Amino acid sequence: MKFTRYSKFKGLDISSLNLGDLMEGLSDALLDSGYDDDYYWTRQRRPQDTSLDALRRALLQALLDQGLLDERQIQEMLADNEGKFKGSLLEEMLNQLIERLVEEGYLKLSEERAQQPGQRRGQPGMGMPEVSEPLPRNVKFEVTEKGLDFLGYKTLRNLLGSLGKSSVGHHDTPHLSTGVEAAAASKTYEFGDTINLDVNTTLLSAIQREGLTVPLNLEYSDLHVHQCDYQSSCATVVMLDCSHSMILYGEDRFTPAKKVALALAHLIRTQYPGDSLKIVLFHDSAEELPLAKLATTQVGPYHTNTAEGLRLARRVLQSQRKEMKQIVMVTDGKPTACFVEGVGQTFLSVQSGHHSDPRRARTGRNAAPNAAPTRRLYKNSMGGDPFVMEATFKEVQACRKAGIMINTFMLASDYYLVEFVKQMTAMTNGKAYFANPENLSQFVLIDFLRRRTSRVR
Repeated sequence: MKFTRYSKFKGLDISSLNLGDLMEGLSDALLDSGYDDDYYWTRQRRPQDTSLDALRRALLQALLDQGLLDERQIQEMLADNEGKFKGSLLEEMLNQLIERLVEEGYLKLSEERAQQPGQRRGQPGMGMPEVSEPLPRNVKFEVTEKGLDFLGYKTLRNLLGSLGKSSVGHHDTPHLSTGVEAAAASKTYEFGDTINLDVNTTLLSAIQREGLTVPLNLEYSDLHVHQCDYQSSCATVVMLDCSHSMILYGEDRFTPAKKVALALAHLIRTQYPGDSLKIVLFHDSAEELPLAKLATTQVGPYHTNTAEGLRLARRVLQSQRKEMKQIVMVTDGKPTACFVEGVGQTFLSVQSGHHSDPRRARTGRNAAPNAAPTRRLYKNSMGGDPFVMEATFKEVQACRKAGIMINTFMLASDYYLVEFVKQMTAMTNGKAYFANPENLSQFVLIDFLRRRTSRVR
């Protein structure tokens, strides 16, 4: 006779939890972009909390969202410790989860040495000896490259899983080359070709020349090799707008953009090893961002300097020796800033709707006659400034001359943005999509895959 033994709940079995599902539940917390309901009013960027307490809170919320824990079980684990979290079974369980995530390589911990009040860094404490409590440990967590790659894999798998079967190949072109898989009629062998002999054509050529004799003499001109589609490599720069509007108006638009970049990075690394992917952030200025730092990147009180972002992306792509070059730009508004080359004091900003040409005020009254050229930021928060638009389209034209395609993914659908996006994409024969944070991944990745399974004309 089978008996069932009931015992008091002692927490979850940590060893049986799927860390992959847990990392997926932590993705929003790990890729925090500074979104906060108060940001609309304060315009103050909230620093990302990377303490162990923040990680424990995120883990607990993920367990609740996935149905692995409920409120009753939490209360039972706290009841053994008089309702206090410190030293409770719940704290022990969360610490074990953190240890597993660190052991598997998804996260890493680093300790910052705490500093006593009134003590300067790098100098020993001076004064009378005393007895006091030990300084608290200041342990921070960070997402590893493996963790970032796994988050990209999860985003990619969820998207492709919803689309059904999808075969991901290389970048097909109308050119032919010698290779392993035959895709066209064979050709006469030339020095440097892959020696993948078309045996039938080679023997037939010798027979037609000398007749059917034994032994059959083969000459250099008889050799024929198979041809296959020539497959090109592609260099991609993902331009992410991190101006403050990306977390305004009641929604977080920057975190989905980061997930798209991670998914593209995983797709290129696994399916297109000959390709390259770079990340460029553009705000008041522009900067190239290592993929490892993407998780901790947050938006700020910046304007949108699209021209500088395109300029940097173009320079990055021109340094890549790839046949195909493209820019994937994710933004939510019109350009509102650009740099002005001038001397001395330069007009810096326009906060009203009045449009001024900064080129008319290049030199200040007290500027030295031989002053070195300066590079100042001109900004108009109203958008649509003729000078800013001229600088932006100038960089778009430079991308076209360099053979770089620009695909724009606009996260806003205001009527005044439509014409701007149409003009920019038409200049480089690119594409324009008006998406939202919920379907941004689908738009970007489907477009990326479609352009690689079709021939480039």
